[in-house]
Amino acid sequence: MSRPATPITLYHHPLSGHAHRALLMLSLLDLPCRRVNVDLKRGEQATPEFLARNPFGQVPVIEDGEFTLADSNAILVYLALRYDTRRRWLPEDVQAQAEIQRWLGVAAGPLLRGPAMARWARISGQGDGTAHHPMGRQLFERMEQHLQPRDWLVGPAPTIADVANYTYIARAPEGGLSLDAYPRLRAWLARIEALPGFTAMQATPAVAA
Repeated sequence: MSRPATPITLYHHPLSGHAHRALLMLSLLDLPCRRVNVDLKRGEQATPEFLARNPFGQVPVIEDGEFTLADSNAILVYLALRYDTRRRWLPEDVQAQAEIQRWLGVAAGPLLRGPAMARWARISGQGDGTAHHPMGRQLFERMEQHLQPRDWLVGPAPTIADVANYTYIARAPEGGLSLDAYPRLRAWLARIEALPGFTAMQATPAVAA
């Protein structure tokens, strides 16, 4: 496992599931990290200084030396390729890479439009999130079936596919989506949480209360 010359800077927000993906990957790889909180409520993501790092005005963003990168899935790919010399998190096998890419697409598609948006609606006070529940339940059913003969989303060990999909599923109940009917999905979450270096995301104020 290689190491950065200086700590990687992570621009994040503690309640962003996208930012938690990057933080979780940094932690699983045991990489030194300097966290910079971006106050989304105050609009710090729209300041010229932040937009110079990410013109789309979104967290997370990392700075690794002189290299700056936005987008949580892109960050997972970069960290795995740059620092996991054993290629555990992004295997060299072409078919495995293709399957991982498919799950990154799930994280950017159904997971975002279902559990992530349901959660955001509730924690932001913009609704109860129920409009996003059908897509969330459909995703959970398909993942439950996918996990029936396997422990991980791709291959015999955890990969960035698992990291990309973990956070918003683990926090789906914060958006009103129950995981009670999906025992394999819950077991998969528990396996991720048992990994060395795992770090949890901060609970929302509503849940913490």
